[in-house]
Amino acid sequence: MNPLASDPPFEIPTLAAAGKVVARLVVASLLGGVVGFERQLVGKAAGLRTHMMVALGSALFVLAARQAGMSSADVSRVVQGIATGIGFVGAGTILKSTDPPQVHGLTSAATVWFTSAIGIAVGMGALWLPLAGVGLAMLILWALGMLERRL
Repeated sequence: MNPLASDPPFEIPTLAAAGKVVARLVVASLLGGVVGFERQLVGKAAGLRTHMMVALGSALFVLAARQAGMSSADVSRVVQGIATGIGFVGAGTILKSTDPPQVHGLTSAATVWFTSAIGIAVGMGALWLPLAGVGLAMLILWALGMLERRL
C-alpha cells in the first residue's frame, strides 16, 4: 500500500496566493532582521542572520501547516512545538561563568525566542502585532540598554 496515496495531489498555487505567502516570509525575515541588526551592532553572537532565520523558519512552519489545511487545533500544536524548540536554540546563547559568578546571554536568548514569535505572528497572517512587538522590542533593547550602561 502506498503511504502517500491519501495525500492530496500536488497543486501549484495561483500567482496571487504564492505572492501572499512569499510576502509573509519576506516580512517575517525583515522584522527578524531588525531585532538581529540591533544584536549585531552590540556584538552579540546571535545577530542579524540568526534572527532572520529564526523568524523565517517559524513563519514557514506555520504557513506550511496552514497550507496543508490543518485545523486551528493542529496549527496551535505546531506553534507550541516552535515555542518549545526555539527555547533550546536560545539556551545555546546562555553562558554561565563561575569566576566571577555571572550569567551572560539571557537577553540574546530572549530575543531569539521573541523573533520566533514574530515569525509565528506573521505566518498566522497578523502584521500589526509583530510590527508593534518589534517597535517595543527596539525600545527595550536600545533605550533601556543605554539607560543600563549609564547606571
